[in-house]
Amino acid sequence: MTEAEVVFHPEASAEYREAYVWYAEHEPRAGDRFEQEVESAVRRIGEDPQRWPKYDERHRKLVLRRFPYLVIYREHGRRIWIVAVAHGHRKPGYWKKRTISW
Repeated sequence: MTEAEVVFHPEASAEYREAYVWYAEHEPRAGDRFEQEVESAVRRIGEDPQRWPKYDERHRKLVLRRFPYLVIYREHGRRIWIVAVAHGHRKPGYWKKRTISW
């Protein structure tokens, strides 16, 4: 099985950066661990996007193990769009209006 191309929505990329900076400012090793966990999640999604549970009819989610974040994504052919790197306590579905350029 070939790995899918994984692309971050610009707002998801900003969320990822903001969370990384927050963790790194509070504890540098936590920033590194957060980055490693998100990178691992993205790699696993690209390897087997159907493995993770559905969030709704168009999106799937992968819940990070050590951080209160979800990686929300959509599939389109061999491309995976990371739609959000969402904090688990943020308003659910806030990211649903984000548009994706296929």
